[in-house]
Amino acid sequence: MSKAVENCGIGDQLRLTENEIQVWCAKLDIGATALAGLAAHLSGAEKERAARFSVAVERDRFIAARGILRELLGRYLQRAPASLSLETSLRGKPHLSRRSGALNARFNLSHSHGLALFAFCLGREVGIDVEKIRPEFVRDGIAEQYFSVQEREDLLATPTELRPEAFFRCWTRKEAYLKARGDGLYVPLESFAVSLKPNEPPKLWSADSKNWNLYSLETHAGFVGAAAVEGPPCSLSYHEC
Repeated sequence: MSKAVENCGIGDQLRLTENEIQVWCAKLDIGATALAGLAAHLSGAEKERAARFSVAVERDRFIAARGILRELLGRYLQRAPASLSLETSLRGKPHLSRRSGALNARFNLSHSHGLALFAFCLGREVGIDVEKIRPEFVRDGIAEQYFSVQEREDLLATPTELRPEAFFRCWTRKEAYLKARGDGLYVPLESFAVSLKPNEPPKLWSADSKNWNLYSLETHAGFVGAAAVEGPPCSLSYHEC
């Protein structure tokens, strides 16, 4: 077991209950020894994917994220991390294969600039996203290209000094919803809307909004996170690794 997961401050076995989502946060920039331990959990396909990264820090962060995911899944399922068989849907969403059992378990992960979030639940589709707040994105015309009319208006109505966080609050909520659906970029980002104003609760406006719930995640300073979960509201617990 790597130090990254040992430091979560919780027993070896992790348990999920119905109507619950558990979120874990981990730093990916770790020492060489811990990274080697995580790399040992990866499948051949994951190792091949890691080898294709041309930038070493991005390769190492990918290895750390996938290795920590496998360790957490292993503790939920009481299985060796390397024995788990993970597959990817046609639209890119990772899931447990039938060979791994526990098909009722759902998970998702996201990482940005060395910080990762992992979400786990039972019997519900789940999506998660984390982003580092970068003010330059607000000035690059991205909102005009990808946000809905309502979101653009709400962003402009937000005080200038709060716009970068509002921008990424919007972005992570939209991404979490799309990742939960498993649709990736197959659904236009401007075709649905989420809330983004400061102190406004997370809300989704879409054709299927009654089927989903959004949650804001308080992560590290300078980062914004969000989760989207299928079904009625459920409890959410947040843990640091």
